[in-house]
Parts: sequence; C-alpha cells; structure tokens
Amino acid sequence: MRIARCRYERRWSGVARPDNLEYLVNEPQTLTVDVNGFPCRVWRKGNGPKLGFLAGFGGLPRWVPFLDKLAEKRTVIVPSLPGFPGATGHTVLDNHLDWVIAVRQLLQRADLAGADLVGSSVGGAFAADMAAIFPGLVKRLVLMAPFGLFDEKDPATDPWAQRADNVAGLMCAEPDNWRQLVAIPEGANSIEWPIEMTRASEAAARALWPLGNTQLAKRLPLIEAPTLVLWGDNDPIMPTSYAHTIAASIKGQGQVQTIAGAGHLAYLDQPQAVAAAIEMFLAQK
Repeated sequence: MRIARCRYERRWSGVARPDNLEYLVNEPQTLTVDVNGFPCRVWRKGNGPKLGFLAGFGGLPRWVPFLDKLAEKRTVIVPSLPGFPGATGHTVLDNHLDWVIAVRQLLQRADLAGADLVGSSVGGAFAADMAAIFPGLVKRLVLMAPFGLFDEKDPATDPWAQRADNVAGLMCAEPDNWRQLVAIPEGANSIEWPIEMTRASEAAARALWPLGNTQLAKRLPLIEAPTLVLWGDNDPIMPTSYAHTIAASIKGQGQVQTIAGAGHLAYLDQPQAVAAAIEMFLAQK
C-alpha cells in the first residue's frame, strides 16, 4: 500500500457555491483529505468537543438529520471511508491490514486523533479496530450494530447476497428511510449515481469479506475506551446477541442500549433517540 499524502481544502458540498445564506448555515463544511493519493471527503459541522462518525452500509450520499442533532452540542466530523460516497481508493486496499492503516490515516487527517468516535455497521467494524489497535486514537467509543463478528449459532445476514429491492427493508425498520438516503440528488448524473452506490457496496464487501467477519472478536479485549453499544430492536442484519458479546468482551466499561423502532441503520430510523443516547453517554464522567 502506498504511503499516504494529505491535501486539505475547503469546498461547498453542492455542485456550486449557493447564494442562499440559510442554506449555507444548514450545510456542513466540506473538506478533502488524501489517503494513499486518493481523495476522501470530510464533512464538519457544529461547535464543542470533536465527535467523529464512520457511517454504515452505503455510506452517506447526503447529510442526514442524525448528524444535525449531534452538531447541536458537538463539532461533528464525518470522514468518508475509501470507496464510499465522497471517496475513492478502495481498490488499492487488498487486505484487512491495508484497510486498518487507511482508516487510521483518514481519522488522523480528519483531525480526529484522540476524539470520541461513533461507528455504525461497516464503519462500526473499523471504529472498534481503531480503539483496539490504536488506543490513543479513540477517547470514547460508540458502536452501532458493527460488522466484524460472526457466530455460526446465530449468524448475521449477508446484505451482499440480497436482491436490490430487499435491501431497504434490511437496512431500516422504515424502508423509505433508506430509499431517501440513496435517492439521486438534484443535479446528479442519473447514469453515474447508481454506479457510485454500487461502488459503496463493493467497497464494504472488499473490506469485510467473507460474511463481514474480520475476526474482531480476537481484538475486542484490547478496547480500553468506555464503550456504548447501540442496537436497533428490529435489526435483521446483526443479531442482538452480538451486542452483549461486544460489551462483555471489551476491557473498558461497556454498556448496551436498544433503540426502539430502529433497524440496522438505527440513526436513519430514529435520529433523535440515537443522538440523545450518544450524548447522554458522552456526558457521563
């Protein structure tokens, strides 16, 4: 894997810089950092202590209400994983070690070293690895139904083996929440947009093959950071039993909380409840 370089610049998240001042207030600042010579988008919004977020399956094609709720009290920093919307470079990551190093560099270049970190689904697998392998990188950790584990007695559902029209119901308790996330934005290229969404799924599969199992169970005991494990009570992808396995395995203090009315990507189904749970956890002494 090539040595990472860093380029840090400011952009507007829309196609062109908007003139509407209210729009400017509501939109996050968009920055770009380089990892292995490839650009990765970083969103930043809010004030207060820094809080990083690594998104789940599909990444973040657009800013979502969950992030706005967090930004009311925190400086929310959202780096896009390689291959996810807003980033490239996943094709040069050939094994799990390549991915771990790349994500570490991404967090460092996004100004998240030593900050609190939230990770969901695919992003949760890497958030857990960051806390386990580089303990100084993560202050406090929130994991929302992370990949990385596999139990033959209670197997996870493989989202890559599903028909496209079934994915929405697997990701969210209310499938329209997923459909709204991945809907083509105004002004986007109708041909390129499906390719970008397919690339995000490919990147996640490349990172987590096979069956989302990165042998994370072996590294959980290395996590010293206080950890909140959040799970949607209607998650058809990751069994709830995994939440208790994580909390019981980490070295640091761990607690489990279930989010009612939420599926795998709980932050899409219940943005206010998930944000409130995270803020309450981070406020603990």
